[in-house]
Amino acid sequence: MTLDLDAYFARIGRAGDTDRRPTVEVLRSVHRAHMLGIPFENLEPLLGSAPSLALPDLERKLVRSERGGYCYEHNTLLAAVLTQLGFRVTLLTARVVLGAAPGDIRPRTHMLMQVDVEGESTPWLADVGFGSHGALLEPIPLVVDAELLDTPRRHRLVHAPHDGPLEMWELQADKGGYWEPQYEFTLEPFEAPDYDVINWHIATNPRSPFRQALYAQRTLPGLHRALSGRTLVETADDGTVTERELSDSAEVVRVLAEDFGVRLPEGTVLPG
Repeated sequence: MTLDLDAYFARIGRAGDTDRRPTVEVLRSVHRAHMLGIPFENLEPLLGSAPSLALPDLERKLVRSERGGYCYEHNTLLAAVLTQLGFRVTLLTARVVLGAAPGDIRPRTHMLMQVDVEGESTPWLADVGFGSHGALLEPIPLVVDAELLDTPRRHRLVHAPHDGPLEMWELQADKGGYWEPQYEFTLEPFEAPDYDVINWHIATNPRSPFRQALYAQRTLPGLHRALSGRTLVETADDGTVTERELSDSAEVVRVLAEDFGVRLPEGTVLPG
C-alpha cells in the first residue's frame, strides 16, 4: 500500500511542506511533528479487541480520524512513512524497564526502529509510540553514550549489562539530575508477523496493563498530558505538575475529546 503522504503531513501539522527528502533534518522534523500531532491511546484493547496493524486501517484511524494508538500502531505507521520517503528502516523490539522492580524481567513488547540515512555513517533510533513523559521527541543517534537534547527533554543511550551475544542498549531520560532507564533493546531485526503476535498478546491477555485501564498521552508545545484511568496529570515544560481525578466515564470521554484529541464513536461506554 502507498500511504497518502499529503494527508499524513496535514495530520501532523506539516501541510504544504514540500521538503520530503530522506535527510536527517526531515527525519527529526517528521518525528517531532508526529509526537505533537497524534495522541497515544489504548482504547481498542480496553474495549476488548486487538487493533489492526494493516496500513489501510492505520491510515483510516490515526491519519483520517480523531484517534490515536499505541506503540505498534504509531511505529508501524511511521516506519511506512519513512520507507516511502526513502529512508531504510529496521524494526526492533524492546523490553520496558521503566517502573520495573529490581530483578523483574519483562517480555519484549515495545516496538521501535533503527533508521539509516543515505550518506550518513550513523544510524538513528526512532520511536513515536512510547506512552510516557520519558518518550523521545526526536530520534537519537544510535551511538553508545550519545546524548540528545530534544527540548524540553533530554535523553541518552548507554550499554547495559547483558549475557546474550548482542550488545544491549538502554534508553535513559533525564529526570532532573538523574538518568531514568526507559527500555532496553538489541539490534536484532523483527518483522511484521512478529508484531502481529505481540500485538495480539498485549491487546487480549487479561493480565496486560492495556486491558485493565485507560492510558492516553498527548504531547503539546509547553505541556504533556497523561490520563491513567481517571487520573489526569499535566506536566509543564518548567516541571510544574497538576493532577486531578475525573468524576466519571462521561467526563473521561469529554476530556479525551477536548484535551487529547481522541473522539470516540457516539455511545461508547468505557469500563469502570
